[in-house]
Amino acid sequence: MTKKIALHPKHPERICWGCDKYCPADSLRCGNGSERTPHPVELFGDDWQEWGLDAVEKPADAAER
Repeated sequence: MTKKIALHPKHPERICWGCDKYCPADSLRCGNGSERTPHPVELFGDDWQEWGLDAVEKPADAAER
């Protein structure tokens, strides 16, 4: 079973997010490469969950109909 990813970590730059081991950035155990995998909040901003493939559809307002 995989671990759940932190949605808004305080210091995402300290961890490699490439697998479910969540290694410190200076000791990559998984062999993922020579660089750590960034957290989505680092790449896409704080609203990274509000858009994309898994985005939750907001209900349409009655006034818009």
